[in-house]
Amino acid sequence: MAPPALRLSPPMSLLATPPLALYVHFPWCVRKCPYCDFNSYALSGELTPEPYLERLVRDLAAQAAHVAGREVISVFLGGGTPSLFPAEAIGRVLEAVGRQLALAHDAEVTLEANPGTIERGAFREYRAAGVTRVSLGAQSFDPATLKALGRIHSPAEARRAAEELHAAGLTNFNLDLMYALPHQELPGALRDLEEALALSPAHLSHYQLTLEPGTLFAAQPPPLPDEDVAAGMLAECAARLAAAGFGQYEVSAYAREGAQCRHNLNYWTFGDYLGVGAGAHGKLTFPARARIERTTQPREPRRYLAAADAALARRTIGAEELPFEFMLNALRLTDGFDAALFAAHTGLEWRSIERQLRAARERGLLETTETGVRPSPRGLRFLNDLLIGFLPETPKKPDASRLSMGPPELRRLPETRLCTGTPCFPENE
Repeated sequence: MAPPALRLSPPMSLLATPPLALYVHFPWCVRKCPYCDFNSYALSGELTPEPYLERLVRDLAAQAAHVAGREVISVFLGGGTPSLFPAEAIGRVLEAVGRQLALAHDAEVTLEANPGTIERGAFREYRAAGVTRVSLGAQSFDPATLKALGRIHSPAEARRAAEELHAAGLTNFNLDLMYALPHQELPGALRDLEEALALSPAHLSHYQLTLEPGTLFAAQPPPLPDEDVAAGMLAECAARLAAAGFGQYEVSAYAREGAQCRHNLNYWTFGDYLGVGAGAHGKLTFPARARIERTTQPREPRRYLAAADAALARRTIGAEELPFEFMLNALRLTDGFDAALFAAHTGLEWRSIERQLRAARERGLLETTETGVRPSPRGLRFLNDLLIGFLPETPKKPDASRLSMGPPELRRLPETRLCTGTPCFPENE
């Protein structure tokens, strides 16, 4: 039997205006890590922030008209390595955000930071500039592993950065931690986790190293643990995190009570976001026109700097694509989502996906809740298999750059056998 036709309801009937966030991309790093497929570029010479800051401000002003009157609930400053930019530069960007957009008084403002680029006292300055949350890319606490990953920081620098965060009053911070790393065994993964917990983060992003096309690791694969060992690492680490008071709310995200990342939750519930900066992507909903758009900025920094202020590309998401677009985000959440949210954020009727939902339930990948659905434990483990069921009959390959830039996330389709997520959309979360 053919599936029921997917259609957007008449304007304003189902499609609602979702919450709005802002993602700002800073594309440069000291060094390009061999596993990284994000839109980032190794610095050649000294960073000169001024031209890029001026372009960000113009970009923001050009897009502000499309969201006039809408409140921005969160800002994510991702990369790349935003902490290469001094607090004064970050402050200028946030001041422009305040001028151009209606920023909520309690907006969450996250800065991604590399422990190897943070000077003493810098976090106090970032906080004074308007940052309320930091995502710190620790990845591992083993010196040999950090070297193999191409990271520029040491374990001691990661510990010092966490101490500086606490001293600055930025206690709501995230630690990025990877597992299934080159030559890693279960005791090593657990040691890394214990080191991370000792720094008292409020949030922990725990994700498996994957070999992404186009990266150095994909061309020259390092020796990685097999799938069964990786699965054991995930299970043991998840149990330890639960015992430490961290609740898993997304495939790779764990948080203490009340410390979930609001910005990424907006991505995962198919909210709207502006994308500002080189390669940044956005998503905007226009209920009166029954339309949802994706926006894309030029990826390469020089092209972005040279482009006109309104140069971003726009594409309307077809109704046949919307179920997959929505599920790619929402099915990462351990509690799933409500049927009403699906209708409000896609404009589609729930019955339009009944066949796909039924098939997923029959395969044991999806469970019914009182108000909607959620992935089963098997569905979280085999998330790709669950998501594929929602692809349109003539599938369009997801835009790899969109999945790897600007929304946690998101960044890419999870691994078929063992989905653990990646630092995401944006960037390291």
